[in-house]
Amino acid sequence: MSFTLQQIQTLDALIKQGSIQAAARTLNKTHPSVIAVLNKLESTLNITLFDRSGYRLALTEEGAAFYKHSQRLLNEVASLEEQAEHLSKGEEAELNIVIGDLTPIPEAMQILREFAQQYPSTRLNFLFENLNGPNEQLFHGNADLIIHHIDQADPRYEYQPFCNVRVIPVASPHFFKIPLNEETKYTDLEGHTQCVIRDTSVIEEKQNYFIIKDSPQMTVGDQRTKKEIIIQSMAWGHMPLFLIADELQRGELISIQNQHMQGRIIDIVVARLNEEHKGIMADRLWNLFTATIGK
Repeated sequence: MSFTLQQIQTLDALIKQGSIQAAARTLNKTHPSVIAVLNKLESTLNITLFDRSGYRLALTEEGAAFYKHSQRLLNEVASLEEQAEHLSKGEEAELNIVIGDLTPIPEAMQILREFAQQYPSTRLNFLFENLNGPNEQLFHGNADLIIHHIDQADPRYEYQPFCNVRVIPVASPHFFKIPLNEETKYTDLEGHTQCVIRDTSVIEEKQNYFIIKDSPQMTVGDQRTKKEIIIQSMAWGHMPLFLIADELQRGELISIQNQHMQGRIIDIVVARLNEEHKGIMADRLWNLFTATIGK
C-alpha cells in the first residue's frame, strides 16, 4: 500500500471545501482529475472512502476514520515546510542557553518563553551550570548565550545587565553551638561544616567563593539541595536571598551576616561572545532580552 501526499491533500480539499468543484478550484485542477485522484486513493487503500448514494459525496465510517488520521500527516507536512523555510533563511534550528546557579530562573524563563512562542521553529536547549561552568560552556562554543555572572573586564564577553542577586550567609537557628553577634568573624566558624556548590567547569580554573579553609565541607550540585541541607542543620552556607526569603520569614533559616560577614551582591548578566558573526535567531533572542530588561 502506497498512497501519495497529493492524494491526501486532494481528500482534505474535498472535505474542507464541501464539493469536488470547489476542491478543484482550490487545487487549481480540473473536475475529472480530482475524481481520478480520489478513485486512485480508494483503490490504493482498498477501502470505500465515500458514500455516493446521495447528491453530495459523504465520508463512510472507514473514510472518516482515515481522514481523521490523515490530519496528523498534513500537520507534520506543514511543520516540515515551515522548518525548511526557517532553515532556508539561515535561521538556526536550535540555540543553547546556559543558566547559572545564582540566576533567578522564573524571571529568565519569562523572556525565554516569549521567544519560544514567537519562534517555535527554533528549539531552545537549556543547560544549568555552577560557578565557572557557564563561562566555560560559552568559551568552548557550547552555548549561544549565558545568564550568569562574569568578569565584566574580560573583552571576550558582550553583555547586558539582567539583575542583581544578594548572597548572604545563613544557617538553621539550631546549627551553631557558639553565640553569634555583630563581632562574629568567618574565622570563628572554623570547625563548623560548610555547604558549598560544586564548580561544574572542567577545563577553566575552578572558582571558590566564601570558602573557609581547613573547615569541614559538604559539596552539592545545586542551590536548592544546598538550601535543604542548611535547613536540616547539616551545614551552614551562603545562599541567594531570593531563594530563601520565605524560609527566613518563617524562621527556618537565620541570617548570620554582620559587619564582618557581609555576603555579596552579584551582578547577573546576559552574555555572549564578543565576535562579529551572530546567528539570526541568537540575535533575536539577544534583542528580546534588551527590549524586555529595558522596560
